[in-house]
Amino acid sequence: MTFENKNFNNPFIDVNPGDLFRDFGKQIVEQFPGNESIKSDIKELDNSYIVEAELPGIKKENISLEFENNLLTIEGKQIVEVQDENDTKRAVHQERNHSDLSRQFPFENVDDSSIKASYENGLLTVTLPKKEQKEQPKSNIKID
Repeated sequence: MTFENKNFNNPFIDVNPGDLFRDFGKQIVEQFPGNESIKSDIKELDNSYIVEAELPGIKKENISLEFENNLLTIEGKQIVEVQDENDTKRAVHQERNHSDLSRQFPFENVDDSSIKASYENGLLTVTLPKKEQKEQPKSNIKID
């Protein structure tokens, strides 16, 4: 259901009522500490899917990819070294000590033996080729 743009008889407000609450719950939940998520885009091409996932600050060796039961799992671990005892600086506020990120995406019809991935400048790109679609023979079904 879409709403029409209405100004509610106020010349200073030109709001689409549907925009007022769009993603409202998501915005609140994202503000909770420890609720980091991998931001991603998925594109479908004729012969493959492309997943682009942001993993800024995470080293390539701390990223894990798995494809099992038509489910792509991306995991990343970020560990920031704690200050040394001999360090004269004292942390006043520290949020960047450890971060585990995980995200799963379901896919159908993927050739799991040909999946490729690359990681550059904090962006993970995963290419999931589609399986060749075989033409199913057409059959007529008799109705009793």
